[in-house]
Amino acid sequence: MKKSHQAPIDINEQIENLISLNLQIEDKDYAKSVLNRVSYYRIIKAYSITLKENGKYIDGTTFENIVDLYLFDMELRHILFSLIEHVEVYLRAVITNYFSLKYGNFGYKDLSNYKKKNFQESAIKELEREIKRNKKSPFIHNFEKNYEGGEIPFYAAIEVASFGTLSKMYKNMENEDKKAIAKEFEVDYIYLESWIENLSYVRNICAHYGRLYGAKLTKTPKLYKEYLKQGISNNTIFASIINLKILAEDDYYDKFHSDLLEIINKYSSAELNHLGFIRNWQSII
Repeated sequence: MKKSHQAPIDINEQIENLISLNLQIEDKDYAKSVLNRVSYYRIIKAYSITLKENGKYIDGTTFENIVDLYLFDMELRHILFSLIEHVEVYLRAVITNYFSLKYGNFGYKDLSNYKKKNFQESAIKELEREIKRNKKSPFIHNFEKNYEGGEIPFYAAIEVASFGTLSKMYKNMENEDKKAIAKEFEVDYIYLESWIENLSYVRNICAHYGRLYGAKLTKTPKLYKEYLKQGISNNTIFASIINLKILAEDDYYDKFHSDLLEIINKYSSAELNHLGFIRNWQSII
């Protein structure tokens, strides 16, 4: 039998409800100010998951504990998004340079340059929609207005493609092409195509303010056997971070790593196992 929706309650009632569930709230005015700025559903429902047993808060759990998890997750999203952006831009450049030189400016439209023609036809239509949505962008407008046929070359089209579309296009390239592109990152293409798909998924979580803490990822990356043997789960953020370390340039990763340690020290109540971190995580990332 399906559940009935709960009737909306005001912030004072939300606070009393939390207290009835064994959550410690010493400063109700502070709790009210937080719930005025961040919705009950976003902060309480999302970040209470690891703090409850049998529907009630674990003894000693405070409202501040929930806020800390929310802030920890927010700051983690910010630094993770920045590192993924670096890898995404790097990847776009490598794919553009290789594919354009081999197949020409408009070779991306030729279905014979890919493995699965039906799959690629769908990906190209998706790319065309993204070009259309960005038709007012100066470089897209320039090609449509000033160049014969108004066609958009690959190096311009790839700049408006979503990371998801980029992932699909790479996954459907001929193995020879995927291998050549993956060589730039010193990884096997079997791993790279999996990592790109996962990072595109994680990027979207970050971009739309989703929850990383306690989340189980549905788009999972392949992991090297050495990590699997250590009991690392590939449906966690920790797995994504391991692969980002391999793909990112050292300066960018070092900045992320420094920021990550700062956040971990700042929010000591965050339990890293809820992100997939294992006991000796410091030696891995």
